[in-house]
Amino acid sequence: MNATSEKIVIGVDLGGTHTAAGLVNGRLEVLAAEKQKTVKSDQEALLKSIVSLVRGLLDHSHAPVAAIGFGIPSMIDQAHGRAVMSVNIPLADVDFVTYMQNRLELPVFIDNDANVAALAELRAGAAQGAKQALMITVGTGIGGGIIIDGEIYRGATGSAAELGHIVIDVNGPPCQGACPNNGCFETMASGTALNRYAKELAAGQPGSALGRTLKDGQAVDGALVSRLAHEGDPLSLQAMAKIGFYIGVGVTSLVNVFNPEVFVLGGGIMEAGGLILDPALAYLRGKGLKPNRDIVKVVRARFRAEAGMIGAACLALDAEI
Repeated sequence: MNATSEKIVIGVDLGGTHTAAGLVNGRLEVLAAEKQKTVKSDQEALLKSIVSLVRGLLDHSHAPVAAIGFGIPSMIDQAHGRAVMSVNIPLADVDFVTYMQNRLELPVFIDNDANVAALAELRAGAAQGAKQALMITVGTGIGGGIIIDGEIYRGATGSAAELGHIVIDVNGPPCQGACPNNGCFETMASGTALNRYAKELAAGQPGSALGRTLKDGQAVDGALVSRLAHEGDPLSLQAMAKIGFYIGVGVTSLVNVFNPEVFVLGGGIMEAGGLILDPALAYLRGKGLKPNRDIVKVVRARFRAEAGMIGAACLALDAEI
């Protein structure tokens, strides 16, 4: 057993809705994990909540923790360990690495949350062995990871691969959070978009299953829409198909540009399976350019909800400490 396999680290996946942290060993096994709602009231409250979550894991670890890796939904300045700006959480212009190291007293490493999810899939998941691959994570927003020649591509400063902010429809709805664009990929195809489509459909047909839910004051969200779609509700199926269509549009554009061997689809929305994947693949096969559309293998992520946590742990495991 080598030193890396014996190392214990903490991987933290800071998401737009939830934050998850886990004790992970060198075999990428999650030994213990905690999850909490992501605090969005202000930046300091968010940072303090992350520190508290990690301290809880440190207090319960039965072995020394070597380092902590963070996947955060932000533009990253890798050279200075900074979170430059974020679309869906209150985190901007902060020396994240120094802040966390000062409070947790361990080496800290950061990367974009979708980059670390792609790293997990590259190391031991659906992209394992691939030299050229792409990944998107579809949740509150859409994150992206690019693998070129078997390595994560981070760009000039570390803020590359904001695939969720390629523009799908310049006349589309305003993007969410701090993004100034209209009709971004995540505006058209994320979990937030699914909720919006479902509410619009429900309001137009109050006698439908979705409409009755909205009228009764219940939450119309992705979990409900997915359940009703699997039960055959026409409006829910329509909302899912629309998300699948726009995922297909985004995936096709990216496949045309990058010509990957593998395209990995992750994030909570992809738990709907064929309801979203089938229309996405239909668009790709019909509109993608040859030979790109024919050689790419489109697959769901192996690690599902744990991808960001495990990928963040890989940052810490890789570090020479």
